[in-house]
Amino acid sequence: MHTKKIFFALAIIGLLSGCAGTDNEIVADRPLADIYESAYAEFNDENYETAATEFLQAESQYPASQWAADALVMAAYSQYMDGDFAGAILTADRFMRFHPGHRDVPYMLYLRGMCYYRQVSDVRREPGMSAYALQQFQQLVERFPRSEYAKNAENKIMILKNYIAGKIMYSARSDMAKQNWPSAIARLQSVVTDAQETVMTPEALYRLTECYTAIGLPEQAYGYAEMLRLNFPDNEWTKKLDSRPSDFESGSEK
Repeated sequence: MHTKKIFFALAIIGLLSGCAGTDNEIVADRPLADIYESAYAEFNDENYETAATEFLQAESQYPASQWAADALVMAAYSQYMDGDFAGAILTADRFMRFHPGHRDVPYMLYLRGMCYYRQVSDVRREPGMSAYALQQFQQLVERFPRSEYAKNAENKIMILKNYIAGKIMYSARSDMAKQNWPSAIARLQSVVTDAQETVMTPEALYRLTECYTAIGLPEQAYGYAEMLRLNFPDNEWTKKLDSRPSDFESGSEK
């Protein structure tokens, strides 16, 4: 995801080696150059947990170094590659706190979003990670629209919006099966209002027609039916609606 960093490893290590003996104010058990060399070696060997530990040590021992921010970036990336998403998020938070104007802020927003994104689960067992991921990607696109990560973030935003809308639709269908019409209507209207660009909108409009028909409000049902026909004339849910007009007039279920 951030492999370009690795290509700078030898150059960074060389620079650090040249500087290690010139700063008498830095006192530590290991020179920064040695820690960096070990960290990148572990990373290249795919020992990501050890690499993360080494990068974090570099940052903690030399927080005033010009390489401290880079160490946090690589530590977070190593934790991400190791599947330690909670650790990567904490490291990214530390980076944001101490280096808010750094050039890698867009990447760290993207990485933090990916940590949440990778934890998104089945629509029936969603722990809320999709909302956190969406927030991170939206922040990235809003703050850094020309970033190299913005386009990918935009794609993830649409995937997440569809996912979240799918979760709401799942709950709305469950409400309808229990004839809990007020709850179902509220959920379906939120899809139409807040997620109208998603693939779930046509079904939400169709289900709203069903709900209002079921509770004996044909005018509202007709309004949503017309909205469906107008905005999605060729959609499968429009065809389903038009193939069963009598159902909506009588208020029967599908």
